[in-house]
Amino acid sequence: MAINIYAKNNIAIIQIARPERKNAITAAMYQQMADALVAAQNDTGIRAIVLHGQEDIFTAGNDLEEFAKTPPAGLDAPVFQFMKALSRASKPVVAAVTGAAVGIGTTLLLHCDLVYAADNAKFSLPFTSLGLCAEFASSALLQLNTGYVKAAERLLMGEPFTAEEALEMNIVNRLLPPSEVIAYAIGRAERFNLLPPDAVRTTKQLMKASYRNLVSEAITAEAAEFSRLLKTDQAKEAFAAFFERRKPDFARFA
Repeated sequence: MAINIYAKNNIAIIQIARPERKNAITAAMYQQMADALVAAQNDTGIRAIVLHGQEDIFTAGNDLEEFAKTPPAGLDAPVFQFMKALSRASKPVVAAVTGAAVGIGTTLLLHCDLVYAADNAKFSLPFTSLGLCAEFASSALLQLNTGYVKAAERLLMGEPFTAEEALEMNIVNRLLPPSEVIAYAIGRAERFNLLPPDAVRTTKQLMKASYRNLVSEAITAEAAEFSRLLKTDQAKEAFAAFFERRKPDFARFA
């Protein structure tokens, strides 16, 4: 299984477990994670959710080979089922980031409540370099976290950034040695066993209420533009260059 799902001490743990492909996420994996989030939401014995990868990799983002052959079709596609389940989760979601967090590996963190990262983790939002646009409401949420100019630098330029920069941008809560991150995140999630669950869920709901519609509208608008851009010659050139291991040439495009 490319996604490991289990419960421990009232915590639902979702592990991305495809290290041979750098934890690149397929449609089937998105569906597994979406189903796990919904199941945790409906399980009255679960107090919090932890999402993590392996010590040397969080996720390389979408599996681009599968994505290029069978792109998501409509908002019912597994990736959007995952987005909906994570963005609407009422229980606390804690992420542990080790290694690289590429594309959705970074944007999903904007929907988590607590994020702990290895001090050597790497983050990137390479959408424009692939001829695409921001997704998972990152066009809205990133600038809420860090301000417009810093968000613009990351989303427009698509350059990778360090764990220290992610901390400064309010994407993560705390940096730790790589070997400690996952256990620390699980320990923080277990803290919710000592708190009244209704109060925790209500507080989260109130905190997110002011931008719930913004997130929903952004996901829908981004999905439409993402789908349009995916069909353009610029995206085709970007994907061809990626698979051919060469630099793309966008000089001919206006």
